[in-house]
Amino acid sequence: MHTFLIVLLIIVCIALITVVLLQEGKSTGLSGAISGGAEQLFGKQKQRGIDLVLHRVTIILSILFFLLMLAITYFKM
Repeated sequence: MHTFLIVLLIIVCIALITVVLLQEGKSTGLSGAISGGAEQLFGKQKQRGIDLVLHRVTIILSILFFLLMLAITYFKM
């Protein structure tokens, strides 16, 4: 059981890292200030659907990560 949970945790970790890296940044800092002005002037075509899906998948994977860590701790004892 412990080995199965560890393998599942590794899969969830890789998936969580991948989903977080696929998300678009929030344009903060100096580069965001420069490009933010251009986006307001010319308009920005944003794919809202995929961003929403990635956000929800991130939440689900993070909850699953937390629950797996608790289960591994419980079964280890």
